[in-house]
Amino acid sequence: MHKSIILTKEAPAPIGPYNQAIKATGSFLFTAGQVPIDPHGGQVVQGDIKTQTRLVMKNLQAILEKAGCSFENVVKTTVFLKDMNEFAGMNEVYAEFFKSDPPARSTVEVARLPRDVRVEIEAIALVNE
Repeated sequence: MHKSIILTKEAPAPIGPYNQAIKATGSFLFTAGQVPIDPHGGQVVQGDIKTQTRLVMKNLQAILEKAGCSFENVVKTTVFLKDMNEFAGMNEVYAEFFKSDPPARSTVEVARLPRDVRVEIEAIALVNE
């Protein structure tokens, strides 16, 4: 078993002791949770849940592409919301990225997220080798 670190400048750099994703040879890609940070400026993008979710999904997309995957390869996501009342807005944007056969998903409300963002999403994808 071999693992490769996946890092791209098209998604925010890790702000702690973790990587954007780990590609496990022959099987899976595990991403770190992505928050709405602009990868080019390093700042949290302010805005409503839809704005923040859209950037999170674009950050995930960049990581998936760097690993040779796409949203079609994703088999599981976990969504962390600061406020479950914003589920519908998050879900609307999320659906734009998973047009057919969406992955399994868990969504949980949490007390606080890094940098006080509204949403964080992590993914597990099958890797084409």
